[in-house]
Amino acid sequence: MDLSIVIPLLNEEESLPELSAWIEKVMQENDFTYEIIFADDGSTDDSWQVITQLRAKNKNVKGIKFQRNYGKSAALNEAFKAAQGDVVITMDADLQDSPNEIPELYKMIAADKYDLVSGWKKKRYDNKLTKNLPSKFFNGVTRKVSKIKLHDFNCGLKAYNKKVVKSIEVYGEMHRYIPVLAKWSGFKKIGEKVVEHRKRKYGITKFGWNRFINGFLDLMSITFVGKFSKRPMHFFGVWGILFFAIGMLTSLYLIVSKIIDFDYGITNRPTFYISLTAIIIGMQLFLAGYIGELISRNAPGRNFYLIEEKAGIN
Repeated sequence: MDLSIVIPLLNEEESLPELSAWIEKVMQENDFTYEIIFADDGSTDDSWQVITQLRAKNKNVKGIKFQRNYGKSAALNEAFKAAQGDVVITMDADLQDSPNEIPELYKMIAADKYDLVSGWKKKRYDNKLTKNLPSKFFNGVTRKVSKIKLHDFNCGLKAYNKKVVKSIEVYGEMHRYIPVLAKWSGFKKIGEKVVEHRKRKYGITKFGWNRFINGFLDLMSITFVGKFSKRPMHFFGVWGILFFAIGMLTSLYLIVSKIIDFDYGITNRPTFYISLTAIIIGMQLFLAGYIGELISRNAPGRNFYLIEEKAGIN
C-alpha cells in the first residue's frame, strides 16, 4: 500500500464527508493505493456514524473510536499502530489542511528519502494573538532545544516513512513534538515543506489556552526523556553526588572548626542545617536514579486506551 492517511478528530461530523471525498479524488488522480484512518477521539456528535457511512461507500475508509476523549496523541498513536502504508500522512479533520499537498509530501518521502517531512503554514488564518504569536514562541524554543530546523513543529500536516511511526510512541500530549521523538529514535533526515493553510469552514477550534502551558511542560519532559529515559542515573546520579559532596564538605568544615575551637557551636548554625539538607537531597536523588534504572529496564507499555469500536481494522 502506498499511503495511509491518518486523521485524528473530535466532533467534526460536518467536515468529514467533504474531506473524505477530497482525499479520494486526489488518490484517484495520482493512482495511489491507500487507506484513510479516522481516529475518533471520543466525539459526542455524529462523527462515528458519518465514518461508518463513509466506509460503507469506500472500503479504503477505516476508523477507530475511543470510549472517551484521550487526546490527539492517543488518537495518533493507535492509528500509527494500524497504518499499513509505506508512507503515512497525518492531517487535521477541520479542512484547514489541503489534501492537494499529499502527492508532493509522498514524493519527498518515497523518492527523496526523507524520514519525516513537516508542513509549514507560512501564511496562517488563525487569530494572531491567541495562536500565531504563542506558536512562534514555542517553535523558536523547540528549535533551539532540539536543534531541528523546523518553523512549525505543531503543524498537523506531516508525512512519515512507515519505519518512523512504527518506531515511536506518542503519549501524553507529545504530538506537538513528534519530530523530536523521531530524532531521538535515530531518524535524522527531517525536512519541511510550505503548505497551504485554509480558514476553518465548520465548527470551532478544540484547543484552549492551556495548550501553551502544556506545550512548555511537554517540551521539558520530552527533552529529559529523550536524553535520559534509558539512563536516568546519568541525570539523578550526577546531581545526587554533587549535593552529597557539598553536604559532606560543609560538614567536614564544621567538624574541623569544632576541633580547632571547642566553644564553636555546630547545631546552632545555619551551615549545619544546609549541609544536612544537602546530604539528604543527594541521597534521595541518587536513590531516584537507581530506582529509575530499574524501572527503565523492566517497564511495560505505557499506553492503555479503551477502544469502543473499530471499522476495517483488525
